[in-house]
Amino acid sequence: MNRVGFIASTLLVVLALLSSMLFVVDQRQFGVVYALGEIKKVITEPGLNFKLPPPFQNVTYLDRRLLTLDSIDAEPMLTAEKQRVVIDWYVRWRVIDPTQYIRNVGLDESAGANQLNRVVRNAFQEEVNRRTVKDLLSLKREALMADVKREVLEVVKGSDAARRWGVDVIDVRITRVDYVEAITESVYRRMEAERKRVANELRSTGAAEGEKIRADADRQREVTIANAYRDAQKIKGEGDAEASRLYAESFGRDAQFAQFYRSLDAYKSSFNKKSDVLVLDPASSDFFKAMRSSGGTTAPAAQK
Repeated sequence: MNRVGFIASTLLVVLALLSSMLFVVDQRQFGVVYALGEIKKVITEPGLNFKLPPPFQNVTYLDRRLLTLDSIDAEPMLTAEKQRVVIDWYVRWRVIDPTQYIRNVGLDESAGANQLNRVVRNAFQEEVNRRTVKDLLSLKREALMADVKREVLEVVKGSDAARRWGVDVIDVRITRVDYVEAITESVYRRMEAERKRVANELRSTGAAEGEKIRADADRQREVTIANAYRDAQKIKGEGDAEASRLYAESFGRDAQFAQFYRSLDAYKSSFNKKSDVLVLDPASSDFFKAMRSSGGTTAPAAQK
């Protein structure tokens, strides 16, 4: 029984020793093998690899993919005309030489990001100092980003091979250019005042144009009504003239009938309402002559 336990314990120790000697390098990583703090080899190909067990040798990994570094501060920069602006940017970079990177930068990606952030920040500050706000917002922004990338590459690649970072900067881009908050508020207030001024001007112009249109419409209305009234009066006058001619022609044929017809019109006009009151002396008034005369109503018929 003790022999079986000894064999099992030995197998476990051997397996643990083998597991500490074997490691896998992913295709997205570099494998760096250390021996007592000194770099022994860098593995760039993915697969299964061997090393001595700790503490004789250890392995760490560096990301070989394209990394993104975003700006992490909002410190304003001064332009050529001494305007304070805030610039947001990002950098695309990768580790290309793990040995140089570890010796001159650090053991992981965060160390490179911190140092690269400082270098890019200084390069932006230097280039922004040479340009105006208009340049930052125009097509000259591309030249600014190219100059910043060139300066950053000069630092990370350097003239001395022993001090190179072992990284490559692929691209430098600006995502936002804005004034600092205090200036932004004043700019917004000026823009708001300008927009209000333009709006008030448009309202005034619209009101004046509206008054002009209404005045013209009123004038056309008066002209139209006057012309219509003139035409109506003309037609009415022609109708009255024609009616008068017809009446004269008709009444001229029988004067007694004409007198009788006028009397009927007079009676109709005098008694058109129930509330009308007319006080007359039938005996002495000629108004009821036709009513008193028995022949007043028959005479016209006899003539006819």
